[in-house]
This record gives sequence, C-alpha cells and structure tokens, in this order.
Amino acid sequence: MSTDTHIDALDAAGKALLDAAAAAGTDAEVPTCPDWRIRDLLRHTTAVHRWATGLVAERRTTYHEGFEEPDLDGEALLAYTREGHTRLVETLRAAPEDLECWTFLPAPSPRAFWARRQAHETIVHRADAESALTAGPGPVGPAVAADGIDELLRGFHARDRSRVRTEEPRVLRVRTTDTGDVWTVRLSPAAPATETGAEGPADCELSGPADHLYLALWNRLPHDALTVTGDAALARLWRENSAVV
Repeated sequence: MSTDTHIDALDAAGKALLDAAAAAGTDAEVPTCPDWRIRDLLRHTTAVHRWATGLVAERRTTYHEGFEEPDLDGEALLAYTREGHTRLVETLRAAPEDLECWTFLPAPSPRAFWARRQAHETIVHRADAESALTAGPGPVGPAVAADGIDELLRGFHARDRSRVRTEEPRVLRVRTTDTGDVWTVRLSPAAPATETGAEGPADCELSGPADHLYLALWNRLPHDALTVTGDAALARLWRENSAVV
C-alpha cells in the first residue's frame, strides 16, 4: 500500500472512531477492552496521535516520551480528539518524502512508517469504539486488513518483546480467504520469525476473510470467527500471549 493510501485510511478510521464514540457516549463500556470506557479509549487515542504528530512535525530523530492523556470528558474530549486526529492527518500529508525522524519498525521511510502505523493504530481503536455499539465493529477493507496483518506478524512480533513463544519449534500459518495472502510464522523459544508464503507443513492454520483475521489477531474478534485447523493449542497460545504493549 502507498503512503497516501495509509493516510487516507487513517483519516477515514479516525472520523469513524469519533462517530462511534459520540453515538455510544463517553461513559459506555468498551467490550473489546474490558477495563476501558469510551473516555479511556479517546484519551489514549488522542495521546498517541499527538505523540506521533510531534515526532513527525518536529523531526525528532530519537525516542521522545508520549503525550500525556488529557483530563477531559464528554464533548470537550470528543472535540480535543478530533482536533488531534485532524492535525496528525495534515502533518503526515505535508511531511516530505525525505523526512527523517525516529521509528521503531522497519519501513521504506519514516513518513511511510508513521502513516502505516497510525492508520492501523486508529483502525483497531475504531473497532474498539464500534464494539460499544449494538452493531459491533464494522468491516475493514480487505487490502488494508491484509496490510495490517503483515505489520503485526512481520513487524511487531518480529521484535524481542513478542511473548508468542514455544519450547519446541512449531509452525503457525495465517491465510486470508479473500486476498490470497499467506504468512508462515515459525515459533520457538526466540521471537517469532514470519515469512510470506506457505512453504512447508504447518502445525496449525488460522484462515478467514482478511478483516476477520486482522481483528482476531489483534484480539478484537473471538477466534471462533476464524477457521482453525490442526493444533488449536497454537491458536490459544496466540490469543493469550500476543497482546502488543
């Protein structure tokens, strides 16, 4: 996906998140994040948006502490979150292709990294806000969802911080049924090693439409939304240990 496509996805997801939050009300519980109410979700989201905006706008080349969560609620919190989201989108659109700033996952460029990361950050939290509504989380475009699966598997869980580990080597396969994407996740006592493609046998396979896989792998949908074949213990291992912190 192009950087502009990621920024468009970020723009749309932030607006949908705010619409869902306004409809639910800031005191509504967030079923996908049981310890949160909508106000907690908005405070977190706007703090992340403003942190990323500062890194890009100020071209910080080293890690910088995150933005403090605001002590706001109700309409004031919604307006503050909307302002932060708008500023992030505008900052990324205006950032030069040769932008230099701090990042934490491999990417073609810092601008591409932050556009992709904030798009998926916001899409996942859009699903959180929508989970507070009767209809639940809405669909995610298949190409965007497949891109988010790739970032999760080959980005976040390639880091030493990943807790998805097995005592003996095991193989988990992830397959979208609509976009034709496949990932092979090699598990061991070390961090998972993920490659695209379906080379070799797998101990367990998770398959389904890209958006179901995306939200389930981020633990925003139950795994019964997927087809699990082989050793279901690996699916449980993912569900219990894959939270990104």
